Amino acid sequence: MSISNSKLKILYIMKALIEESDEDHVLSSVDLNMILKRHGLSADRKTIYNDIETLREFGLDILQNIGGNHAGYYIGSRDFELPELKLLVDAVQVSKFITSKKSKELIEKLEKLAGKNDAKQLQRNVFIYNRPKAGNETIYYNVDQIHKAILEDKKITFQYTEWTVKKQLVPKKSGQYYVVSPWSLTWDDQNYYLIAYDEEANLIKHYRVDKMKYAEVLTETRLGKEQFKDFDLAAFAKKTFGMYGGRDETVTLVCHNDLAGVMIDRFGKDTMLIPEGEEHFRINVLVSVSPQFFGWVTGLGSKVYIDGPRNVKEGYREYLEKILGKY
Repeated sequence: MSISNSKLKILYIMKALIEESDEDHVLSSVDLNMILKRHGLSADRKTIYNDIETLREFGLDILQNIGGNHAGYYIGSRDFELPELKLLVDAVQVSKFITSKKSKELIEKLEKLAGKNDAKQLQRNVFIYNRPKAGNETIYYNVDQIHKAILEDKKITFQYTEWTVKKQLVPKKSGQYYVVSPWSLTWDDQNYYLIAYDEEANLIKHYRVDKMKYAEVLTETRLGKEQFKDFDLAAFAKKTFGMYGGRDETVTLVCHNDLAGVMIDRFGKDTMLIPEGEEHFRINVLVSVSPQFFGWVTGLGSKVYIDGPRNVKEGYREYLEKILGKY
């Protein structure tokens, strides 16, 4: 056998084991030889054993069943186990910012990380959810440009769009280009956001990546290093509702005990729940006060009320009065 064929042989054995074997589907030396013959190659049992030992030294976790009807070799641990791949597939499926076309492509790539038999199980667990998906294929280009700008420490420019009643994405500010300093990307409520410093407003702002168009990296060095020096992305997401900005306020909420889980899920386990009588507790939390925050409070009904500060209570009353004025 030529050196070239010898190299091909070991590669085909590795490919067969990765794609076709697992604990319940072993490949004997006879099976592996049959696979090699499909590619115009062959090997005796000793040669296959030596090749498998070489693959083990290379780092492949190849296990062996000895004796019985299930004697043979199979891949033990993989980089991604089936439950881990299912988690990734679920994340792709529920992500509104990933188009249907790209979702299908990504799931097919994830399936290749499993063996063929596990991939079949993964396919059976894939459901096409009836949920909105982005139609903007340029999101992947935008993400690439954002990562490039962050890596190169540069500003980025783009047009920002919004939906019209005719279901069209049109540029905001009459097509004016935004110029910001990108610092991070984050995923919130199945949407992808750019977190950036706006020099003109001297504020940290966020932008939906699927609503960005014509993103380009500029030659100017980005700004905002001081503003982002102590920036905590988790804290930012925790205080921001629906990723809508507003003024930061420490707000006191009085909640029924039934809402303990809701508050811990929203604000974290470190949030202090201060008993308020037998059925209620009080919390003090930093939030970005906005109509979205008021909407979240309203959704919890009579089991929670805002106890301060006064300006936030008055803002919430005005919010409710405007809604009631429609009825």
